[in-house]
Amino acid sequence: MAELASWPLLSTLLALPVLGALAAAFLRRAPWAQWIALSTAVLTLLLSLLIVVAFDGADPDFQLIDSATWIAGLNIRYLVGVDGISLLFLPATALLFCGAVVAGWRVCATASPLPPGLYFALLLLLEAATLGVFCALDTILFFFCWEFTLLPLYFLVSLWGIGAGRQTAAVRYFLVMLASGVPLLFGLLALVFGHAGHAGDAALVFDLPTLLAAPLPEGMQYAVFLLLLVGFAAKVPLVPLHTWLPSLAMGAPAAVTALIVGLKLGAYGLIRLAIPLAPIAASDLHWLIAGLGTLAILYGAVAALAHSNLRGMLAYTSLSHVGLVVLALATFSASALQGAVLQLLNFSVAAGGGFLVLAFLQRRTGSTDIAQLGGVMRSMPLLSGFFLLFGLAGIGLPGTSGFPGELLIIVAALHSHTGAGLAALFGTVLAAAAFLAPFRQAFLGPPRNADVAAGQDLLPRELALLLAPAGLILAVGLYPMPILELLRPTAEAWVAALAGL
Repeated sequence: MAELASWPLLSTLLALPVLGALAAAFLRRAPWAQWIALSTAVLTLLLSLLIVVAFDGADPDFQLIDSATWIAGLNIRYLVGVDGISLLFLPATALLFCGAVVAGWRVCATASPLPPGLYFALLLLLEAATLGVFCALDTILFFFCWEFTLLPLYFLVSLWGIGAGRQTAAVRYFLVMLASGVPLLFGLLALVFGHAGHAGDAALVFDLPTLLAAPLPEGMQYAVFLLLLVGFAAKVPLVPLHTWLPSLAMGAPAAVTALIVGLKLGAYGLIRLAIPLAPIAASDLHWLIAGLGTLAILYGAVAALAHSNLRGMLAYTSLSHVGLVVLALATFSASALQGAVLQLLNFSVAAGGGFLVLAFLQRRTGSTDIAQLGGVMRSMPLLSGFFLLFGLAGIGLPGTSGFPGELLIIVAALHSHTGAGLAALFGTVLAAAAFLAPFRQAFLGPPRNADVAAGQDLLPRELALLLAPAGLILAVGLYPMPILELLRPTAEAWVAALAGL
């Protein structure tokens, strides 16, 4: 393991999708572009699993660090590494992108006159930027990867989206995220300048380990925390900065929506940067964090109940579920943090898998409107069964991967914020109703149109793709201990650092 850890595994992981994107853009015609993209996504997944093997779970510090000078004049470095919190996001991200490649296998060739190679090149560039967010240990490198995700997403939605509203959805998402990047950048710069002034050092320091070891003065922490909170809240998303979500869920390709909904970069940013870098402010403003989380839980569940489209319903239920993660962060307990990370990982396989199933359904029937469906279970039983499994995992049914994390969060919330915990319990019931009622209308009963009645069930490659997240849902739901033990040292160190500061 020591020899394996000495290799630049993380740098290779980030470079692989970029090289695949260049190859797909160069060999832009089908079927070469598709096979290059799929091969790159699978190799990235295998390499991410190798990184998990090379990681020492007993060590709570950052590991597998690669470092190089990036902008020497400002002391900005290319610095990447992972700890127990960020480690499992790498294979979860890689697995979800494998699904997105398969789901976009034919859509990219029919939804736009542009060559398929461009679609897959943008998809792989998005994967590289997303992995960079989870690996970056330099605040400027983190911001670079964070902002770079906007470009591929904008073109994927605007060029290969669904319906006349795709352009509006792409522009709205781009502008909201670009605007939220302003307070995020100001917060990171205020952090760096505040650290330099507090330490009495003329040299600016941007690397995360150094900034975590030297907390800011209490007065400055409030400004940094609130700026970072606003910057990350738009991508969580938290109410009222969620306005981009409905239009994007309906206008983006379903495979791209799976990536946006399944990968909660905003919640990860709160865990990685906002709370640890301003612990005193975060502790004093615990009521604000708990309130935002509770509002998201209830608002998302009620909005999902009122939605008439399966894609919109899943998007709003994901908003409700991510509110649980934000509520967990307000408890400042190791068990709740374990539950929060487990829930974020569950989003990747459950919410992401659900949107991938809807991508297959959209391809067969041309719609995901509940009124246009009905009887899907009769013609497509495998597709319906997988969608049901992913939905049950999303609502936290015992025996699925959503249950352990949800249980840890609710127990911690009831102990530290009883009112918010009770509201969260009520919200989970509403979210369950918001999923089960549309499932009954869309998948059960007699078919209401010919496309559903004649729909083809899952193809072999689609079935093989969905078996992986389905197996993870059941395995983690029945025996979550390996993941919880991997998270425990880092979660305890995270909470101890906050208590000590």
